[in-house]
Amino acid sequence: MINEKLLQPKSIVVVGASNNISKPGGKVVKNLLDHHFEGDLFAINPNESKVQGIPSFADVAELPEVDLAILAIPAKFCLQTVTDLAEHNNTKAFIIISAGFGETNEAGKILEQQIVEVVEKHQACLIGPNCIGVMTPAHASVFTTPIPELTSKGCDFISGSGATAVFIMESGIPKGLRFANVFSVGNSAQLGVEDVLAYLDETYEEGVSARVKLLYIENINSPDKLLLHASSLIKKGCKIAAIKAGSSSAGSRAASSHTGALTSSDAAVEALFRKAGIVRCYGREELTTVAGVFMCKELVGEKLAIITHAGGPGVMLTDALEDGGLKIPEIADSQEKASLLKKLFPGSSVENPIDFLATGTAEQLGHIIDACENDFEVDGMAVIYGSPGLFPIGDVYDVLSGKMQICKKPIYPILPSVINVKDDVAHFLSHGNVNFPDEVLLGRALTKVMNTPKPLDNAINESGLCADAVKGVIAETHNGYQPPEVIHKLFDLAGIPRVKEMVATTESEAVLAAMSIGFPVVMKVVGPVHKTEVGGVILNVRNVTQVRKEFHHLFEIENTEGVLIAQMASGNELFLGATYEEKFGHVVLCGMGGIYVEVMKDVASGLAPLTHSEARSMVQSLKSYKILKGFRKQNGINIEKYVDIIVRLSWLLRYATEIKEIDINPLLGNKNEILAVDARIRIEH
Repeated sequence: MINEKLLQPKSIVVVGASNNISKPGGKVVKNLLDHHFEGDLFAINPNESKVQGIPSFADVAELPEVDLAILAIPAKFCLQTVTDLAEHNNTKAFIIISAGFGETNEAGKILEQQIVEVVEKHQACLIGPNCIGVMTPAHASVFTTPIPELTSKGCDFISGSGATAVFIMESGIPKGLRFANVFSVGNSAQLGVEDVLAYLDETYEEGVSARVKLLYIENINSPDKLLLHASSLIKKGCKIAAIKAGSSSAGSRAASSHTGALTSSDAAVEALFRKAGIVRCYGREELTTVAGVFMCKELVGEKLAIITHAGGPGVMLTDALEDGGLKIPEIADSQEKASLLKKLFPGSSVENPIDFLATGTAEQLGHIIDACENDFEVDGMAVIYGSPGLFPIGDVYDVLSGKMQICKKPIYPILPSVINVKDDVAHFLSHGNVNFPDEVLLGRALTKVMNTPKPLDNAINESGLCADAVKGVIAETHNGYQPPEVIHKLFDLAGIPRVKEMVATTESEAVLAAMSIGFPVVMKVVGPVHKTEVGGVILNVRNVTQVRKEFHHLFEIENTEGVLIAQMASGNELFLGATYEEKFGHVVLCGMGGIYVEVMKDVASGLAPLTHSEARSMVQSLKSYKILKGFRKQNGINIEKYVDIIVRLSWLLRYATEIKEIDINPLLGNKNEILAVDARIRIEH
């Protein structure tokens, strides 16, 4: 557990300190001195009596008590050093920047765990090993640069990679992004990203703690902890954005169903982030741009005004925003609109984007912002203002900065001239503002923020599903893919509507089943996993003669155990499935069927169990959502029934962790009903 000795130590020792600032042990000392650590600072270096002006000792035995120890020595010496400091110097916080531990080999992993045992025995905390260190407003205990401005008005940043943390800060600082605390957890021997986030949640204080959290994650060791504390922080008013690296399709496992093939560690991460309310990013620039959006006032609504003196960027921003679902509405004709136009130079446009020409002045910008704030029906503003380098524009940025402070609607500044007027941009940023030098990155980031659902309270079983009944059915099953009768029982318990089906093992049974269900029917082989690949599906069987003929044809297929006679259904082809992922639980996937799932991979994922709001958000996030609603006189489906089926499936899975894979493909849906046509369930006890 993180403690105050790590965050606000009164004394620090650097073990392996050096006068050579090109070495990690020397650079840590320099950073601590340059950034004015106010406590007692000591060094351990057997060859020096002073290191960069601070007292140096040959051995830790000569030290007084010390709160925090930073180790920059070979891995093989770290265990004994940590033991000595914990036992004799009452040290309660350790940062090990040294490499050569679990990231190297099994012996290094064992050494890592031995150090953790010592640390926990003495109720201390450990960051690392193999990290760049920690930065808080009290101390900059890192061996790298840059050192950002550290303020509670900045963002907390937790990174699993030291080098990536540096690169992300280098991306954010020129945009005006400030930081409160930076944690590089390295190998996470004791404390990982989830543990640091838990501490930030448990100690969160409104108005004091940073409200923006940024995460760079390489391994999620405890999805439940990440979900719990991320959603808790967001419910308290925080904003969280994260990169999860290492989730490419190359890491997904082979599976025999559509769901298994589509579900990977990446889908599990996507589902976890969606449930927690975390904005997922895929690169440094995107992460720091999203962070900049978080630093602005929150956009409430979807209508944005674009104020620009350059046509091209305004068009590109419009495209990016509308692609993401935000609106750039026309400014309705009014007395206020006409009055504003008179205050601008001839040739200006008060449509949207609002273009006040390359010669637009600070005063004119102020008039436009006031009109958008008070008169026009928009929810926020994006202001694009650069410079060709002909004349000073500091007064424009001063007006913009002032308006950002007093306007209730958010204003997103796009100041692209980071070379021509770099001093003016720096002055603008010095007032605590952020800058979005690329309008398209801003547009994509803003729409991503707006489209990320908020975390909900824990899901309540609204399906009426009886857990004991489900467990009873599961208890009677054997491992592997299940026969139709088991699938029918589970679907009926969950309330998942399905087509009428009967299994026949003789010709007469097939005829009676078809007559009972009613023509036309579908006939499917029972036994082979991939029915279509072996010619095991016959559609639109319309009479008894055809039933007899197709029954014998299907029974000639290898490994056939029976023939399924099913009701013919019609409508749009839908897809629904889930797989069980270790640590995460069941990942539910939904989307349109056919080419949309097989070729376009247009699916949305969520973690079971789901609420109706979560399931609805999944459906609405699909690229094919417009088709599902009905498009260009083409009939859609009953969205709410589809949402309800997704929720019911999620609760079935909640009570049946033995289901490792379920694939309902297709569901056929129209405006009146949605029916499960075919399904496979794999169970492992």
